[in-house]
Amino acid sequence: MNRQKFDAVEVWKQLEDVMVPRLRLPVIDRAVYSYLVRHSRLERKLRLRFSILGLARHIRLSGGPAREAVRRLVDQGALRLVERSKAGYLVEVRLPEEIRAARPDAVKAGAAAHVPGTGGLEEIDFMQSRALRQAIHAREGGICFYCLRRTAARMQCLDHVVPRTQLGRNSYRNLVSCCLECNSQKGERPAGDFLCCLYREGRLAATELTGRLCALEALAAGKMRPALQGNGDLGRKGG
Repeated sequence: MNRQKFDAVEVWKQLEDVMVPRLRLPVIDRAVYSYLVRHSRLERKLRLRFSILGLARHIRLSGGPAREAVRRLVDQGALRLVERSKAGYLVEVRLPEEIRAARPDAVKAGAAAHVPGTGGLEEIDFMQSRALRQAIHAREGGICFYCLRRTAARMQCLDHVVPRTQLGRNSYRNLVSCCLECNSQKGERPAGDFLCCLYREGRLAATELTGRLCALEALAAGKMRPALQGNGDLGRKGG
């Protein structure tokens, strides 16, 4: 528990004058963050456990928009997801001055984050443009990440290893290229569980299962970086 003393008025000034404009927070995200910071840091608690439905009820939203707002706040570093279970979400709530993207030098750093070779690969949303999505497909070399079958380009799709409903990000660490069949069958299951299911069905050999589980670990550790060829199409949105 964080017992650090701080000025609540100053926190709200930072929220309104710095965090909202720099992160371009929509009204829903602002309401969710305000509620969470009010019931955590302003009460001298670093962490807060809550359910999406409970959060939505308190700020008069439906569950879907509240869940998406939490996901976006996690992506922007305003929240750190510690645990997700049947009891709800456990998050660390960061004050505006603790959020890297809201600091004074964040504007230049944020611009650099989308330029290959500037060290900002971790910040890139790989779903934002066709070129970035293709970089993930190219990394897998036309092979389905899950079942290891060669897949024609028209049958390839991107899958979130940690599903979006569980706050999975659009990071290169959380996206893989796979066939349509695996994408459909995996659904919201954890990737490890789905790979074990493929093994039980005889679609993966024991050595292949071991290799795929090791690949999952390498992916999460940031060891499977896609190759970005240049700036040309990285910011251009497309199909």
